Formats: sequence, C-alpha cells, structure tokens
Amino acid sequence: MEQLKIDVIISCFPYLVTIKSMIGVNSMAIIIDGKSISNEIKDELKVKVSELSKNGTQITLAVIQVGYDPASYVYVGNKKKACEYIGIKSLAYELSEETTQEELLTLINKLNADISVNGILVQLPLPDQIDEDIIIQTINPKKDVDGFHPQSVGALSIGQKGFVSCTPAGIVQLLKRTGIAIEGKECVIIGRSNIVGKPMALLMLRENATVTICHSRTKNLQEVAKRADILIVAIGKPHFVTKEFIKEGAVVIDVGMHRNNFNKLCGDVDFDDVCAHVSAITPVPGGVGPMTIAMLMNNCVESVL
Repeated sequence: MEQLKIDVIISCFPYLVTIKSMIGVNSMAIIIDGKSISNEIKDELKVKVSELSKNGTQITLAVIQVGYDPASYVYVGNKKKACEYIGIKSLAYELSEETTQEELLTLINKLNADISVNGILVQLPLPDQIDEDIIIQTINPKKDVDGFHPQSVGALSIGQKGFVSCTPAGIVQLLKRTGIAIEGKECVIIGRSNIVGKPMALLMLRENATVTICHSRTKNLQEVAKRADILIVAIGKPHFVTKEFIKEGAVVIDVGMHRNNFNKLCGDVDFDDVCAHVSAITPVPGGVGPMTIAMLMNNCVESVL
C-alpha cells in the first residue's frame, strides 16, 4: 500500500523523487527537482517568445558584469544560455574591476534610454568602489527584471503588479508545481535579506501563509523553526540547519549555495541530517538555483506584456 501511494504521487507530480535509502517504511521524503521545473517554465516561455516574435516583438536583456567573480561568471553564462534557448536577445557588458561608479551609471542611463532594451541586469556583487544601492535605484523600474528596485519592492508590498525578485518567485513556483499547499500553512523564513528573505515573506503572505521571519537576533531559533510547515532557509551559513530545527513532515526549501571542505556544493541545510524527517526538500545543487534563472527569463517576457 505504501509503495502504491508513492507511485500515485510521482505520477501526479513528475518532479518529485523519493529518497528511499534514507526513510523508514512508514515515512516518505521527496526531493523537489528544480532543474526539471525550471526547464518546464523555460519551455513555456519559449512558446510565448516565439509568438511575440511572429508579431514583430523582440525581447532584449542587457547584462552588466563588473570585474571577474568566478561564481558571477558562471551565473552570467547560464543566463546567456537561457536567453539563447528561449529566444531572448542578450547584450553582454563585461567591465573591468577598476570601473568607476560614474562609468557604470553612464552605461545604465544609456540602456535606460534605449527603447530596444527591455531588461537591465547588473550582476551582484559589485566592487567596493561602487554603491550597489545607487546602481539598483538608477535602473528604470520598467526594466528592473531582477526585481530589486525600491519601486518594485513597494509594489510587491502592497500587492500591485511589478517585477518580483527571481529567487523568491522561483520558490513559490517550486511549491505550486509540486502540489505543495501554501494557503493556511505556517511558513518560517530564516534570513531577512532584501533579495530573498523580505520579498519571500511578502510572496508567502500573498499566498495566504502565516509567515515568521527569523534572523541572527532571533531568540530560540530552533523552537521557532520547528513550528514551520514550510521552512525556507536563506541564512548564508553552510549546513546551519539540522534536524533539531525541523518539525516532522515539514517542507524544507534550501536557498544556500556553498562549497564544503571537499569542494562539493552544499546548502544552508544539512541535507543528510534532515532528509529522514521532512516530507519534501530541495537539493543543492538542482533545487532553487535553476529556478532563479527561469524566473529572470519570465520577468523579461513580462516586460513586454
């Protein structure tokens, strides 16, 4: 009977993979396949872009990278590949580490004024001589496909239409497309960054979850986290969350990305320690990461709709 239940669930949601070697007879944990879900979204966007192209609409994304950061270089490369696959034109601006703030602002203002450019993305982090807040605020909100501009964040906070930060938007899609109910659930978010934690809380409120945000000053963090039906971890510390943080049967979304002592990618969650106690969990890599790029592509398409 237990195997029948597993087979039925997998047939309904093909992005779920059971962790058979780590669970008991009466338990089931699920790996949420972010790579497959992101591919599905990109395929859907490819169809939309093709239709827009037939009507004479070309979508163009300008990507600016300042200096050479290995992780940023990989991310930018993946974004270019996604653009090429979907049919979005990608403009690459690779600037030196010594680029001044004034030079970068001049380029952004030029792209703001270019009616052929629909989206502008400045890859973070930036060198120390450049103020990231000023750069983000200079991007035209109508071209802010990262969803970082204060106007975009303000629109999200009051429920108006606007670009949404790609990682939080991707997490909502992960949950929805795997059939995980959000409405009425208790959601705990560990991390309060402007890029993930805060917009994530607003999105989960929009989906009618009850939301708690935790951070470095939160008292009794393990006890608070253990209340969560859905635990989203974006704290930036490898293997920080262990089974002591997890309510039995919770859904765990791991936003972290690090390299361990063996140079292998890992997340903020100690996957091996918690997987036997959860109902579903995102892996690192292959969980949240691919969704961020998929939702960036979605924002690019939304920029012309």
